Amino acid sequence: MLHYKPNDISVPEFHKLLLGGVGPRPIALVSTLSAEGKKNLSPFSFFNAFGVNPPIIVFSPARRGKDASLKDTYNNLIATKECVVQSVTFSMVEQISLASTEYPNEVSEFKKSGLTPIDSDIVKPKRVKESPFQMECKLIEMKSYGESGGSANMAICEVLKIHVAEDIFTNGLIDPKKIDLVGRMSGNFYCRANGEAIFEVEKPIAKKGIGYDQLPDFIKHSHVFTANNLAKFASVESIPSEKSVRDFITEIAKEKFEGFELSEEAFYRYQRLSDYKFMMKTAIQFVDKNHPKAKNFTELTAKCALEYNDTDYAWKVILTIANFSNQS
Repeated sequence: MLHYKPNDISVPEFHKLLLGGVGPRPIALVSTLSAEGKKNLSPFSFFNAFGVNPPIIVFSPARRGKDASLKDTYNNLIATKECVVQSVTFSMVEQISLASTEYPNEVSEFKKSGLTPIDSDIVKPKRVKESPFQMECKLIEMKSYGESGGSANMAICEVLKIHVAEDIFTNGLIDPKKIDLVGRMSGNFYCRANGEAIFEVEKPIAKKGIGYDQLPDFIKHSHVFTANNLAKFASVESIPSEKSVRDFITEIAKEKFEGFELSEEAFYRYQRLSDYKFMMKTAIQFVDKNHPKAKNFTELTAKCALEYNDTDYAWKVILTIANFSNQS
């Protein structure tokens, strides 16, 4: 590990380290009005939500690094106490980058970026038509932490109204594949929250997992399973019974799979296809024959099932080894 204290290196160097390790960060596209009514639009990646009752969001219009001056967004919020905060999607990310340009105060970022201002219902600043998620907000408090370049200003805002595009919902939830958000990384890097970048992790709120300490040693000592795999094994409320494993083995043995082939080469082909049921059909016969690769094949099958969130299946797969050991 390398070790850094803020005073050990320059502010820009520490800034790069911080942004490299804290990410991806959601982007707040903030629309404000000056006291004279001039429109301003600027993105901020020091941003998140911090409560729902009342709904609170916070973003940081920090002081400019080059001269410690205050940004237009900060000045406008202090003057008017209102803003609209939009989510940033992949389809508009280049426009958002353009809006981050330090234009003179009299220049509208709406005009420069090509984004479309539309009226809000409660606050005076305009919403951004292209964003599918818009929050009308009032400033509750501005907390400032220093007067040097890069010093934080935390704009603590209450959400007064949310506008959401109808077509980004699936079964009552905002679908991450449809909203297609982007997050900020370090340097020129962004992260797109879509495709293979999106995955599910079941929340343990409704159940109490057995925990890592209750996992059998032969699972914990495997060279196949990752820490994430082990945690998923440990998330179940109980380990499948010996009877359920025996029933599972009997069912696998009875199943007829069209096109099934029993060979090492076929197993690896099924693995490439992530077909863990065909993998198991192969592995169980290898276990029965005491094949030298039986243990590895079983572990690989369980790992594949875990990665498809079929945890019960994965448990029964991995316990197949213990079942055959008990019979021998």
